Amino acid sequence: MIHRLRRILGVLLVCALAPLQAVAASPGQDRVLIIVSGEGRDQGKTRPGFEMDELAQAWHVFRDNGLAVDIASPRGGKVEADRFDPEEPFNARLLADPEAVEKLASTRATSSLQAEDYAAVYVVGGKGAMFDLPEDQALRSLLAGVYERGGVVAAVCHGPAALVDVRLQDGRLLVEGRRVTGFSNEEESVFGKKWAKQFRFLIEDAMRERGALWEEAPLMMPKLVVDGRLITGQNPYSSAAVAEAVVRATGRTPVARTPWRDEATMALVQRLLQGEDGSVRSELAADTARFHPELIGLLGYYQLQVAAGDDAVRDALAIMQLAQSHMLAPQLEVGIAEAQWRLGDAGQARQRLAKVLATHPELDEARTLQAKMEQ
Repeated sequence: MIHRLRRILGVLLVCALAPLQAVAASPGQDRVLIIVSGEGRDQGKTRPGFEMDELAQAWHVFRDNGLAVDIASPRGGKVEADRFDPEEPFNARLLADPEAVEKLASTRATSSLQAEDYAAVYVVGGKGAMFDLPEDQALRSLLAGVYERGGVVAAVCHGPAALVDVRLQDGRLLVEGRRVTGFSNEEESVFGKKWAKQFRFLIEDAMRERGALWEEAPLMMPKLVVDGRLITGQNPYSSAAVAEAVVRATGRTPVARTPWRDEATMALVQRLLQGEDGSVRSELAADTARFHPELIGLLGYYQLQVAAGDDAVRDALAIMQLAQSHMLAPQLEVGIAEAQWRLGDAGQARQRLAKVLATHPELDEARTLQAKMEQ
């Protein structure tokens, strides 16, 4: 469920841009390497792989800005993504691109690559990245080599797992003393339940232990951190921002584009939290297809699960109410009732919950909330 959720307050594209160092001229100054996990099996059911959304968005940003792109994995060969929506425009466009399809069918092995051939490396996330990428010595050497030659090292979501043990020639860890982000412990606690117990480490813990300066946004909100030529993004909704930061770091100005639906949705939610309630509701109602109402509802629902104070509960409630008229789901109504109850409006909460139970008497979420309210 990593694809559509989590703690929703933070600064959309909290884009703390540090001054970017120019990439040294080299034969690879117009070429970017995308790294993906090769672990995936059965669309992530029996073994997690990589996130297609994170790859597709970056592929288009790089190619549309005139960069050549290679794709590599630890073992090379064909790789498999976790389940994704092939009709999402950026995925559909990638699947219709013969070059991209061919490169995914025959990824290059990291051991066969040379750092001087690339201006930048972008590491895709997905839970598979927690297994094979940190153990790949060739990848660690490649990342160090690209960085020390003046190139850009970037990673998103679980991709920063590949960075935690990268050492530079002087013995220092790449991430030591550097501002970074990645899939947070909070996000892992909600969306990593199936596989996290098998991880060698959690990204946030590993980064902190290695002296990195960890930053994060609220659950599943976009977060971009740029520390010189080290660029990281917190979760899938940070992918486009990370890719465009890579483009800037290569000395280019990203071409103008229309934000993808999830980007527009996150921006809409951020405006809601900043107080633009009326205009946001009008904009969503006037052009619902431009946004993803289900994502809004899920963001609010899962935001509520981790909300630690009244302000966070109010934000979660506002987000769920924004989606309410566009998302007919009894679980959303239960979430709204819970938020109302936690804020002291027990009458409204009981009334709403009673309506849900009248039509969905066996709904676990409703029964659980009812038991809490009766204690």
